[in-house]
Amino acid sequence: MTQKYRTITAQIATKSLELSIAAPQVVAQRMAQMGAAGMMPSAADQREFAQMGHEKVQAFFESWTAMWSTSIRSQMQFAKRLPGATISAAFGKTAPAVSMIHELSNTGASVMAAGLTPVHAKAVSNAKRLRTRKAR
Repeated sequence: MTQKYRTITAQIATKSLELSIAAPQVVAQRMAQMGAAGMMPSAADQREFAQMGHEKVQAFFESWTAMWSTSIRSQMQFAKRLPGATISAAFGKTAPAVSMIHELSNTGASVMAAGLTPVHAKAVSNAKRLRTRKAR
């Protein structure tokens, strides 16, 4: 395992843990707000509920865009290096081919990290914002 791969997987693990804590907090706080608002939510409640839907769609698109661009970038780098690694392997030099295999294993983790980042950022910021708003 390369150091880059360990770093990326550590970031994924950290963000996943933080997301698993923040998301239930946000859901609980918003459900409580919806319950307290009842059948006639205030203008502030209506703005919060509309923002909630908008944020989910935005985070989804940011996540898919980040995963797509990371994937395309990795494929382009792989395509540039493939001919050289193939020629090197034909002459018995396996180091470039092995390096490319390591790079491919990093690609999956990089794509996952890129997709997790916008969702994590939004959920953690919402948890913080709703927590401070509730404390007031």
